[in-house]
Amino acid sequence: MFVFFLILAGCDSPSSSSVKPASLPTDTLAHHQPVQQFLGFDLRHYRVLHDTVRPNETFGKILLARALRPADVFRISDMLKKHWDVRRIRAGRPYHLIFPKQADSLTPPVAFVYEDSPVDFKLVYLDSINSQYPFSDIQKPVEERVKKISLPIRQSLFGDLEARKVSPVLALRLSEIYAWTVDFFHLFPGDGFKAIYSDKYTTDGRYLGVGDVQAAVFYHRGDTIYAFRYEFDTINHRYDYFDEKGRSLRKQFLKSPLKFGRITSRYTMRRYVRIYGRIKPHLGTDFAAPVGTPIHATADGYIEKIGYTRGNGNYIKIRHNSTYATQYLHMSRFAKGMRKGVHVRQGQVIGYVGMTGYTTGPHVCYRFWKNGRQVDPFKQKLPQAKSLDSADLPQYLRFISPLKRQLDSLPYEKL
Repeated sequence: MFVFFLILAGCDSPSSSSVKPASLPTDTLAHHQPVQQFLGFDLRHYRVLHDTVRPNETFGKILLARALRPADVFRISDMLKKHWDVRRIRAGRPYHLIFPKQADSLTPPVAFVYEDSPVDFKLVYLDSINSQYPFSDIQKPVEERVKKISLPIRQSLFGDLEARKVSPVLALRLSEIYAWTVDFFHLFPGDGFKAIYSDKYTTDGRYLGVGDVQAAVFYHRGDTIYAFRYEFDTINHRYDYFDEKGRSLRKQFLKSPLKFGRITSRYTMRRYVRIYGRIKPHLGTDFAAPVGTPIHATADGYIEKIGYTRGNGNYIKIRHNSTYATQYLHMSRFAKGMRKGVHVRQGQVIGYVGMTGYTTGPHVCYRFWKNGRQVDPFKQKLPQAKSLDSADLPQYLRFISPLKRQLDSLPYEKL
């Protein structure tokens, strides 16, 4: 247990850590350098071999190639069964072997470290097979750096962020926050946004991606739409995004079953259909996207119908309540677990864009029912989700006040 604590805490051996700095001579203190370590291993006494899992390479093959005996590899693998399934190591992931400093080519490593992610490591002590703690899950600390951005939309949300060399994940974050209020398929001159968000880094400076968006404001078709991330349930850590008056940005239905794409055909009573060679009603909205693009349920509900017909191809119909239902046509395939009667959540992936049924290109035809009649979803006044209680509003307004001032004071940046 003590060895385990030292490795996680990154401490030296007990003998070296017991020497207090005040007992060292002044000249020694002046030239004292921090001890270099790798996950708690003192690099004055160990060396680290960095490598990558190759295709068809297993945990056993890696150890056998490093002078461990087959019996030891079997014993270690058997011991690990209750801690970690070594069969889950993946080609392309980094791993690290720890050797004594003076080890030769016939000396086996004392530890194996698998990098499950840039911050998650699996540490196996190879020289402590009978130890009480032969395995450790180690997580590197992650630091978040607050960033601010303000951009007018000139090309597209993705394109303008790319021009600024900002991760496209920020575009996805914004599309999720504003999925109920901004039509990302139709952004206009004059549209733009400002955001306060975080980028995540390991303590050694490795970029991990975009974190949470703390606050944002989107200018869309003349509307100013604020969004503030607020934890309204501190016990269960539940949060949502609310506007400057504490109203939820979520509506009962998403504006689109796709995160990004383009509308190629809207709901109309008169459309020339090339496949049929005549004019007939088109009671849905077509969203074009590449085959395999995820399709999301636009609201919570139960799968009422799922299957295949000659015209619809692979399709799913979701019953949301006694008033509303939606249908998604021409899927290439269904998402795992989709079947009649299954409850799906808003935003959940239910299938993937395809070309099944009567269609001339890859798209999803999105159909919307109200009181048993197909209607145009873009012409429906949809109810909003629950806003903050009046008792919670004063605290919320105090919380967002400095964030709103920061957003308002941000000038648009030139591309």
